[in-house]
Amino acid sequence: MSENIDQLIENNQLWAKQFETSYPGIFKKLALQQNPDYLWIGCSDSRVPANTIVGLQPGEVFVHRNVANLVHHSDLSVLSVLEYAVNALEVKDIILCGHYGCGGVKASIEKGEHGIVDNWLRSIKDIYRTHSSELDMITNEDKKVDRLCELNVIEQVRNVCHTTIVQNAWLNGKELAVHGLVYSVENGILKDLEVSTRCIDEVESIYQLS
Repeated sequence: MSENIDQLIENNQLWAKQFETSYPGIFKKLALQQNPDYLWIGCSDSRVPANTIVGLQPGEVFVHRNVANLVHHSDLSVLSVLEYAVNALEVKDIILCGHYGCGGVKASIEKGEHGIVDNWLRSIKDIYRTHSSELDMITNEDKKVDRLCELNVIEQVRNVCHTTIVQNAWLNGKELAVHGLVYSVENGILKDLEVSTRCIDEVESIYQLS
C-alpha cells in the first residue's frame, strides 16, 4: 500500500476507537441493521459530505451521490437506491441537496467539451432553456451558476416526485416527504428552497398516477 493509504488506515483505526468510546456498542448495533429516516441524494463533490453537514451519525442517512445531484428516469442506480430506501428502509424524508458553485452545473452551460459527462449533464441545459428569461438577466456568472444550482435542485425534486416509486408510496398511505436544499461550501449553511412535497396531490396533474 502507498504511504497515503497507510495514513488512511491509521486514521480509520483512530476514528473507530474514538467512535466506539463515544457510543459504546455502536458497531454491533450497526452490524445488525440500518434504520435511517432519511434518503440523501446529493452531489459527488468531496466538500459536501451528507452525514457531516447535517450532524448525523453512520446509520442515520442512506446516501446516493452523483455529478450535479441529478435524478434521471433512466438511471437504474438512483432508481434502485430510491426504491430500496422507500420500500425496504421506509425512510420518511428524501432530501435532494445541491450546492452553490457546483462544477457540474457550471460545466453544463459552458461551450467547451468536457467528455462523457456532457451527456450526463445535458438535462441541466434543458433547465436553463426553460428559465432562460430569468437567467439571462443575471450578468454575474457566479450568481447565474448559483441560481441554476437552485433551479436544478427544484427540478430534481420534481423528478423524484414523478417516479412511480414515490407516487405508489403516497397512494399506499406511506408518510413520505421530498425536500430541496442547497449547501454553501463557503459558510457550511444549508438553504431550504421551500419546495417540500408530501402527497401526490401536490404533483402536477399530468405526472400523477391514477
